[in-house]
Amino acid sequence: MYGPRGQSEGVLLAVRRSLKRGSLCAPLPRLSAVLRLPLHRFCAGPRSPLGSHQAMAASLGPKPLVAVGQVTSTPDKEQNFSGCAALVRAAARRGACLVFLPEGFDYIGRDSAQTLSLAESLDGDLMVRYSTLARDCGVWLSLGGFHERRADWPSTQRIYNCHVLLDPTGRLAAAYRKTHLCDVELEGRVTMKESSFTNPGTEIVPPISTPAGMLGLSICYDLRFPEISLALRHAGAEILTYPSAFTFPTGSAHWEVLLRARAIETQCYVVAAAQTGRNHEGRVSYGHTLVADPWGAVVAQCSEGPGLCYAEIDLEYLRRVRREIPVQSHRRADLYGTVGLQAALSVP
Repeated sequence: MYGPRGQSEGVLLAVRRSLKRGSLCAPLPRLSAVLRLPLHRFCAGPRSPLGSHQAMAASLGPKPLVAVGQVTSTPDKEQNFSGCAALVRAAARRGACLVFLPEGFDYIGRDSAQTLSLAESLDGDLMVRYSTLARDCGVWLSLGGFHERRADWPSTQRIYNCHVLLDPTGRLAAAYRKTHLCDVELEGRVTMKESSFTNPGTEIVPPISTPAGMLGLSICYDLRFPEISLALRHAGAEILTYPSAFTFPTGSAHWEVLLRARAIETQCYVVAAAQTGRNHEGRVSYGHTLVADPWGAVVAQCSEGPGLCYAEIDLEYLRRVRREIPVQSHRRADLYGTVGLQAALSVP
C-alpha cells in the first residue's frame, strides 16, 4: 500500500477502528502529522486513482493544516463567543493556520425581530473580540455568516449576512456579503424568508491569498449556485468555503452531494463549517461539517455535537488533479449563455 507493509496495515487498522467509533475529527490529523502523508489518503470516501509510490514520495513534508468548526449557536451571544473561542484556541494549539466557523457563529435568533435586534456593525464589540482572538492565537479566522448592520440600517431596517476573513494580526482581510438569500418553503417542514430581514450582497469577492491557498468566500445557500463557485475558480480559487446552517430536511438530502459536486467541478478543496443540533426551541441544524478534496473525496468530517475536524491542504495534489483532467481549459465560454439566442435573433 503506502510505505512498508507492516506500517501501512497498522495505520489503516487504526483508521478503521477510528471510523467505527464515529470519530472523523481529531485522530486523523494526528496520524497524518506522524507519517507526513496527505490526509486524504487515510479518510473515508472515494479513493483517487492518482496515488502511487512516486506521487506519495513527492508529497512528503508538512502541509498547511486547517481546522473546521461545528457549533450549536443560540440567541446567547456571550455563550456562543465562549464556545467558538475555545475551538479557535484548540485549533491554534494543534498548529492550524486557518480556522473556519459556520454561518451564525455569533448567534441564531428565535425570530427575525430578535435577529435584527442582536446585529452589530463590523467595528462593534463582538468583531473587536474576534480580532483580538485571531491576533492572540496567530491564526486566520473565517467567520461565516456574521449578522452585520451597515450604514443603511436606519433606512432599510435590514442587515447583511457577512462572511468575515481576519488575518493573524486581527486585520479585516475580506468581507463577502451573501448574494443568494434563502427564501424557501417545504410544505409542512421548513419555511425560511431570509430576504424579509436581510439585504443581498452586490458582489463576489476575489479569492484571498492565505497560507493554505487562495480562498474563495461564499455562504450557505450560495452552495446551490455553481455559477459563483465557477467564477471563484476562474479567478484563481484553490479553496472554496461554505459556512452554513442547513436545516435537517435539506441537509440530509443535499448537503454532502452539493459540497462534493462543487469540489469536483471546480477541482478545489471545499471547506464547510456547519451549525449542528438544537439552536433554540424552533430550530434544529443538520451539522456534518466536512472538507472535500479536489477529487471530491470527503477527507475530514465532524461527528455529532460541537467540535473540530482537521485537514491538510495539499496544493500539489490539487495541481495534479487539474493537470490530469484539465476541465478549466475545456470550458466553452463561447457557448454558455447562448442557448436559444440565435433563434431569438432570427425572429423577424
